Amino acid sequence: MTPAPAPAPALVAEPEPPAPALGDPGGWAPTPALRRALLVAASLVLLGVLFGRVDLVVLGVPFAVGTVLSLARRPRSAPVLEMSTVESSAVEGGTVSVTVRLANPDPVGYDAALVRLAVPRWLRLRDADSPVVLAVGPGEDAGVVRTGPAQRWGRHLLGPARAQVVSCGGLLASEVVQIPAVALPVYPVTEPFRADDAMPRAAGLIGQHRSRRPGGGGELAGVREFAPGDRLRRIDWRVTLRTQRLHVAATLSDRDAEVVLLLDALHEAGESGGIGGRASVLDTAVRAAAAIAEHYLQRGDRVSLLEYGLQPRRLRPASGGRQYLAVLEWLLEVGSSRGDPGSSTGVFDTRLLSPNALVVVLTPLLDPRSAVVLARLARAGRFVVAVDTLSVGIAAPVSGSTGADAAAAWGPLARRLWRLERENLIGALREHGVPVVAWAGAGSLDQVLRDVSRLAGAARPVLERIT
Repeated sequence: MTPAPAPAPALVAEPEPPAPALGDPGGWAPTPALRRALLVAASLVLLGVLFGRVDLVVLGVPFAVGTVLSLARRPRSAPVLEMSTVESSAVEGGTVSVTVRLANPDPVGYDAALVRLAVPRWLRLRDADSPVVLAVGPGEDAGVVRTGPAQRWGRHLLGPARAQVVSCGGLLASEVVQIPAVALPVYPVTEPFRADDAMPRAAGLIGQHRSRRPGGGGELAGVREFAPGDRLRRIDWRVTLRTQRLHVAATLSDRDAEVVLLLDALHEAGESGGIGGRASVLDTAVRAAAAIAEHYLQRGDRVSLLEYGLQPRRLRPASGGRQYLAVLEWLLEVGSSRGDPGSSTGVFDTRLLSPNALVVVLTPLLDPRSAVVLARLARAGRFVVAVDTLSVGIAAPVSGSTGADAAAAWGPLARRLWRLERENLIGALREHGVPVVAWAGAGSLDQVLRDVSRLAGAARPVLERIT
């Protein structure tokens, strides 16, 4: 369900008109070469007149005539700079192609044009940091194409692009023409995900999930005798002929479900290495959320998203391909807020969640407030699955050490204690009915969903306060 990229519209620079130089309305300014030519010509002619030296006048005349002839045909307007991309969006690991084109609207050619393009860190465009020198003829245009892969999800700023042109034999230079940066959305790659087990509780009467209740569905539940109200097309003629009594095929009803993806964005841990490197906490959470949302949206379920962070956000539940595009756009802004994590109050309104929804919480469990949210959801009777997004290779930073020797001596012990404390927290959550599973791609939630479905009709335990 990855959206097909569409051609992005070209961006045309509209520079503010600079102060005219030498009576030129196009904002062209003299270069040091023009100043040197005028200085040499004026000096030779003046010295020749003062000392009666005709040879000095003869030497100075070509400099003056050449300068006048070069300035006789000078450009009158500023160059036009455009930047466009082949695709309006990209996917992690996909190729991005950017074209920067410089147009010459004057009947006078440009001797040289210097073009630069600023590229963000996660767009690895080939030779993007190297400036390009172009020669543009009268009324023509020339372009620079940069192609490379997009390494990480997010809304990356492409640009700005700058260009400066020299004309009239290097005597005039234009003002710097600049195009502002453009946001290029790079969607997270969809990791393989499969959940074959039934949902714990359906939210509607029609859908694609197998229910435990009999009804008009596609899953065979058995064969029973005909009863008033049964449809004739349900008659099992083989059993009927063998028993000489009418029998019908009983089926289980198919029901739809609502899935709520709650992303814990209070903290980021680990250093992201892009699509081919090590994943950080937010990388794992965003890619897992995209995979889970795509899986359930393809099955016709309703999916909503919530972000628990410095600036809580919500995406309303919906289904279909349009909702998948909305999910991808919503995920690009995850963790973009900056500030003090302690400023968050940790208050989460459980009334935003449907009572029959399956709540999948993507959390690294690095903040006690995350465990409090899980506890409140479990106490409210929600079906909660906690997905651990903290990778094995990510370690907690050691704080409180005053020197390198202290960090080297106590660092491993501090990390071990932190790991034990985190394992105890996960164990406490599991004991009180909150399953915790590490994200591992396909089939990550099958066993957990099976256990939740089996316990759906059982009594809900009272969750003690987790400190």
